[in-house]
Amino acid sequence: MKDFFIADAARFDNQVVTTYFCLSSVQVRDRKQGGQYLALTLTDKTGQMEGRMWEDIADAQQHCSEGCYVKVQGQISKYQGKFQITLTKMRNAADSEIEASDFVPATQFDIAEMYAELTGYVAAFKNPHLRALVHAFLDDENIGAAFRTAPAAKRLHHAWIGGLLEHVLTLVRVCRATAPFYPEVDPDLLVTGAILHDIGKVRELSWKSSFNYTLEGQLIGHISIAQGMLHEKVATLNAQAVASAIVAGNPPQLFPDRLRLLVEHMILAHHGKLEFGSPKLPMTPEAMLLSALDDLEAKFQAMRNEFVGAKASGKGPAEVTEWVRSMDRPLFDSKAFLNDPE
Repeated sequence: MKDFFIADAARFDNQVVTTYFCLSSVQVRDRKQGGQYLALTLTDKTGQMEGRMWEDIADAQQHCSEGCYVKVQGQISKYQGKFQITLTKMRNAADSEIEASDFVPATQFDIAEMYAELTGYVAAFKNPHLRALVHAFLDDENIGAAFRTAPAAKRLHHAWIGGLLEHVLTLVRVCRATAPFYPEVDPDLLVTGAILHDIGKVRELSWKSSFNYTLEGQLIGHISIAQGMLHEKVATLNAQAVASAIVAGNPPQLFPDRLRLLVEHMILAHHGKLEFGSPKLPMTPEAMLLSALDDLEAKFQAMRNEFVGAKASGKGPAEVTEWVRSMDRPLFDSKAFLNDPE
């Protein structure tokens, strides 16, 4: 059972700890003075920490592989503004020593309640075709279950169990609140895009002992995966419509191809810029608003993460965070600064 978490590092500066981690990555590197050392990335539910093992690495190198749980002993210290651990011992952890909940971060919100709120918004759609499309995804046994538990990212934002659902629900709330100010936007279409824009992440990411990319995720990516999933679901809806029409003796009510085109464009354009991996730039009112709000929602969660990390590393309210690579700037918690009695 863990009694040290990465978020506790500031309280253990220059102290030796014995604890457990998930070994997210391990690399053998050459030392300048000869010999080799291990460069490690260690994780638990509170974050990740870089580690170095300089001596007696042969046994650890042989028996400890990426994705496994390890028991370690090492000293916590600060290097270039970040805490790391210098290991003297590392071995595989036995199953009896591990509580999985110590290692995989999870949303602070109730997943069932979030999912019920989201499906309630779908039930309120005026457009029956879009309602049927979203339910084709959410009611799918495999997709729906994965959607409720998947992280939204490996690291940057909402990187925890239930993170994708949390991100999507927050984005839907913001879309619903914002749409009335933009009469050019179709609200049902916008919310459909918000729900489906990241649906490919249920196949792009894996989330067992740690978060990582699947082979499909590495080779294809969630945008192209989602595009393929959309085509599959539309084809299934059309096949069901044809079958029902044959039984009833009526013309089939196929999914409108114009709607499919607009939903597909939102998926392809939601990253907003070509240099951000977006195959297309947003060209419709719904795609433009979705891209802007998705970027804003993701950035705010990443900002919250940085504020928590800065506080855990010992920074005060009057200090900026470390340089945030994804935003090309440090950040500053104005609320904490204003509330600081000093």
